Amino acid sequence: MHELVDTYMDHLTVEKGLAANSITAYGTDLASYVNYLADNGIEDFGNADTTAVIGWLVYLTHQGLSAKSRARHLISIRGLYKYLTAEKLVSVNPLKDIDIPKIGRHLPGVLSVSEVEALLATCDVTTPKGQRNLAMMEVMYGAGLRVSELVMLKVVDVNLEAGLVRVMGKGAKERIVPFGSKAKEAATRWLEQGRSQALKQLPSDYLFVARAGKPMTRQSFWKIIKKYALDAGITRTISPHTLRHSFATHLIEGGADLRSVQTMLGHSDISSTQIYTHITRDYLIHMHYECHPRK
Repeated sequence: MHELVDTYMDHLTVEKGLAANSITAYGTDLASYVNYLADNGIEDFGNADTTAVIGWLVYLTHQGLSAKSRARHLISIRGLYKYLTAEKLVSVNPLKDIDIPKIGRHLPGVLSVSEVEALLATCDVTTPKGQRNLAMMEVMYGAGLRVSELVMLKVVDVNLEAGLVRVMGKGAKERIVPFGSKAKEAATRWLEQGRSQALKQLPSDYLFVARAGKPMTRQSFWKIIKKYALDAGITRTISPHTLRHSFATHLIEGGADLRSVQTMLGHSDISSTQIYTHITRDYLIHMHYECHPRK
């Protein structure tokens, strides 16, 4: 079974062009399923029936996985069986009668404009690290990048004169996203001043470098965001993704159309972007209550 999973993973990498993070997630889900089957005496995918799959879902529940996580696991396994049946490696798909539960969309946390400004104001731009961290947050908020996209940016991906950044998103899909004057100013300062001091003559293609010219990890940037949030007096939990959510929400509140925001975010399906209309609706209701004379 592990060999078939490896073959399927190669298919996802080569034929589907999925990003490394997605491949890792699929691999983890599939390994969990294979181990469960083996522990229950099933050594062949063809011998796993619907009852076995349901038993696996119950097992995940007992392991404390949320409904959203179980649905993600089920999607991973459904893709595997779709591939196996298409390649005639199994004759029956045990998931054909199992529906993926509809999970309520979680509204992401969003900062207000004043909170974003307070967050960005905490950086000490007299130091290379401060210049780098401000540039990272400005570019992320200015272009709505995913944290994985941000940390993997290379110097050649940014056109400061035009105010554009080239991003390699999910599924190896490239997009060009504009960013504003504040992000341009911060990125220029970092490139012209702090980056060379941080590198200390080490070669690196990456825009935002950490130790030895390597790109910063997502986890490290998360810690930086949390520290600056506390310094800014933001007590609720935020993450790098909060800046991406704030980017989208503030654009829509400012009048941007949904299709444009979808393109900038790199969403393949507009339903992923529509979640921000719910946030904006709440914002409008709040503003109406606060500002209308006959509330």
